[in-house]
Order: sequence, then C-alpha cells, then structure tokens
Amino acid sequence: MAGYYEIRHVVGFEETNLVGNVYYVNYLRWQGRCRELFLMEKAPGVLAELQGDLKLFTLKAECEFFAEITAFDELAVRMRLEELTQTQIQFVFDYVHLADGQEHLVARGRQRIACMRGPNAATAPARVPSELRAALVEYTPPGPRPLPAAVSRAGG
Repeated sequence: MAGYYEIRHVVGFEETNLVGNVYYVNYLRWQGRCRELFLMEKAPGVLAELQGDLKLFTLKAECEFFAEITAFDELAVRMRLEELTQTQIQFVFDYVHLADGQEHLVARGRQRIACMRGPNAATAPARVPSELRAALVEYTPPGPRPLPAAVSRAGG
C-alpha cells in the first residue's frame, strides 16, 4: 500500500508562463483534479450527494515550491490525508517530477475542505460522509486513526 492516491500528468505548454516554467495556479488546479478523480474512483456515492445538498467548500489551498518544472515534464500528484475531523478534511499533495526512473519532489501543497449541507442561503456544517471517511482510511498516515463518525467522546 502506497499510502497516497496518485494521478499522473504531463505538463503542457498552456500550463507554463512566458519563461517556460509552470504557472503557479496550475498546482492548485491539479489539487482539485486529483481530489475529483479520487471521489470518482474511491467514493462515487459522494459525487451523487454533491448533486443534492452536500457541498465541499475549500477553506484553504496552498503550495510551497522547491524546484521548477516545464512543458512535457511528467508529474505525479500524490494526495494523502493529513487530518480528518467530524466536518473537515485536510489533504497534503506532493508534486513529484518523474524523470529517468527517478523521483524529485518539486512542490508540496495542502488543502482544507469543510463539509456543509443545506440550501445555498442556509448551509450548515455537516459530517464527512461515511463513504468518504471509509475511502480515506487507506490514505491515513501512521499513528492515531481518526474517530469513525459514529464514535463520540465522553466528557467535556
């Protein structure tokens, strides 16, 4: 088990700036794409819930850059769970340049998501759907496991 969900991507010219480096906003786009494909493959029922009243709000997205990549570089975007609460999820994204059989970390990003339910004017925090919680187990880092949705803590 790898401990992360991965998508592969080949950088295109349209993703670079005038000097030929990848424009920073694309790293955030790739986070979203990785998250979407994860839902499609690992938690398709959540996609159906998004057609209803479930909303996944991105509260924070960030990226730290270590090296540059350019057009036609092959990239692996690896998503893993960093934190899971009753209503929020935080992912870490490693951007790995794949070249000549070697891997080089070129950037690392984070994304925090809140689950909400209700009509647009009256959304309220909601529990992370159980199907999504179950799908994330495989991508949970070693150490204490997040509490299942049905478990509550005793005391104050």
